[in-house]
Amino acid sequence: MPSYVAYLADLAAIGVLVFALFMPRHHRPELVVAFLTTNIGVLAVASALSSSTVGAGLGLGLFGILSIIRLRSEELAQHEIAYYFASLTLGLLGGLGAATTLVDLLLMVAVLVAVGVGDHPRVAPRTRSQQLLLDRAHADQRSLVAHVEALLETTVASTKVVRLDLVNDTTLVDVRHRPHEPVRGATARSEGPARGVELVG
Repeated sequence: MPSYVAYLADLAAIGVLVFALFMPRHHRPELVVAFLTTNIGVLAVASALSSSTVGAGLGLGLFGILSIIRLRSEELAQHEIAYYFASLTLGLLGGLGAATTLVDLLLMVAVLVAVGVGDHPRVAPRTRSQQLLLDRAHADQRSLVAHVEALLETTVASTKVVRLDLVNDTTLVDVRHRPHEPVRGATARSEGPARGVELVG
């Protein structure tokens, strides 16, 4: 029977993951219930499996099944998938062991440290992804980047041309960019797509 210390450690860890790391950084409250339910659900199932005659192999199989589930309601960003994996891992660490060990607790801490460091804005600067339809055909990569940066007043991290139409003189491009920090005291500008660009999707 898993130790109650493991349960408390898991609850503390998922609380840190969701309310100290995810929410302050990404501000998506609709995912809080998903992370919490995933963690507690895996903790309950793993605990039940470890206390029965069923081996831990089935529990690891459960982890594999859950890890490949695709949520089709909306596309998840890579950092959101990482938080899902972290909540799954914490639940398994809290529920599968026959007794709580220092290694289990250190592994929980390691998961939190990995997410905290890897998702830190200084390590992985925040970017936005948009699909733009430009009213100009850009066959040259450098001119495309310069044009997008001038239109959006941003720093382009990467571009991927989806369609280049030389007949209608348009370019459909996926852009990942880092918006510039607003300058204090600067005059507010109207929001909306810049001239010569249409936001797609």
